[in-house]
Amino acid sequence: MSAPTDARYKMVERTMKKLGYKRSALIESLHTAQETFGYLDKPALKFIAKRLRLPLAKVYGVATFYHYFRLKPKGEHNVVVCMGTACYIKGAKEILHRLEKRYGIGAGETTEDGKLSLLTARCVGSCSLAPIAICDNKPKGKLTVEDAVENIEKALS
Repeated sequence: MSAPTDARYKMVERTMKKLGYKRSALIESLHTAQETFGYLDKPALKFIAKRLRLPLAKVYGVATFYHYFRLKPKGEHNVVVCMGTACYIKGAKEILHRLEKRYGIGAGETTEDGKLSLLTARCVGSCSLAPIAICDNKPKGKLTVEDAVENIEKALS
């Protein structure tokens, strides 16, 4: 299979070539594709599967197993709620639950209008600010449930 004409596929092709088109190049190829395209869509998964001579089910399985990979584009605004031990104990679960309820999406999902993606992280390394969320790459610490909703409302307006 020749590479599609979209120049972004050349970036993914370069990664696979550098790694000798070995099956062990799968995760690195998925990383490159996601960095290049912003997420892993079906054509990108099919491309990687064919070039590495892997079943599409295997490529899809790896892409869905690892939390880092996304099969849908991220929203215009992104909120990452830390679920590390310190944050969890100080109310991160309640914050996440309220945000899920308020925006009608679960963790790892994006609103239908593409405005907001709600994500979780195991730990963002800022335990002294627990509970913390990262709103559009800006940390917001010592959050209350109300603070979290207010911060997102400001970002969306």
